[in-house]
Amino acid sequence: MPSRLLLYAIFLACGLLPAATLGPPKGALVIVGGGKIDPQIVERFVTLAGGPDAQFVVIPTAAEDSQINIDENKKRFSERFGVKKVTVLHTTNRLTADSEQFVLPLQTAAGVWFEGGRQWRLADAYLGTRTEREVKAVLDRGGVIGGSSAGATIQGSYLVRGAREGNSLMMSPGHEQGFGLLSNSAIDQHLLTRHREKDLVGVIEAHPELLGIGIDESTAIVVQGNRFKVVGISKVAIYDGHEHDGNKYFFLSPGDTYDLRKK
Repeated sequence: MPSRLLLYAIFLACGLLPAATLGPPKGALVIVGGGKIDPQIVERFVTLAGGPDAQFVVIPTAAEDSQINIDENKKRFSERFGVKKVTVLHTTNRLTADSEQFVLPLQTAAGVWFEGGRQWRLADAYLGTRTEREVKAVLDRGGVIGGSSAGATIQGSYLVRGAREGNSLMMSPGHEQGFGLLSNSAIDQHLLTRHREKDLVGVIEAHPELLGIGIDESTAIVVQGNRFKVVGISKVAIYDGHEHDGNKYFFLSPGDTYDLRKK
């Protein structure tokens, strides 16, 4: 009789079991639910990058072009995170995003930060380009990728609120793919502040292979390997397809850890 492990492998290969939600094998993710970034989160991101003397890249492309000022973005990030070696990368041109010259700063970066705005802009500019590949290479070198609000959602594999028409649409054909830094996941933000507790329920019902993660403002999950820890001041909701005391989600608090493999 085949072993349970062999049966599991066969079922997984045949698509009879959902794929696991896993963090990157190397490096770390800092995924923030928007709002004011708590000092604990700032300290954790900078430390994971190697400290304030490390090389950082900031990508503000989720914002509208009219809201982006390279010098101001650089100054604001430097002051907020207490670092000096900062390069701001921004383009909406996919040919530029796929060019060797554009990605040069990413090749020496230890930390990359995605600012907030609308996540479809990040997807339109960078999905499938050299920029996306070099972002993932930062993780392969043991670096850290962070982001807040839209910069959080883009780190999942399924892009919620990706519609150009507005951020109230959870599922939008044509804008449903994120970078997949956290595999088989859908990440929502501004959870409690904007009363979004139930918004991921329909997404997980439609895509049961995903793990839904809703993150409130001033709160983050720090993913290392296949575990994450909640950092900040509020809560994180987990949507695993099961009922928990009458709800399709349950909450984690600051300091709680979650095992992605064991769920």
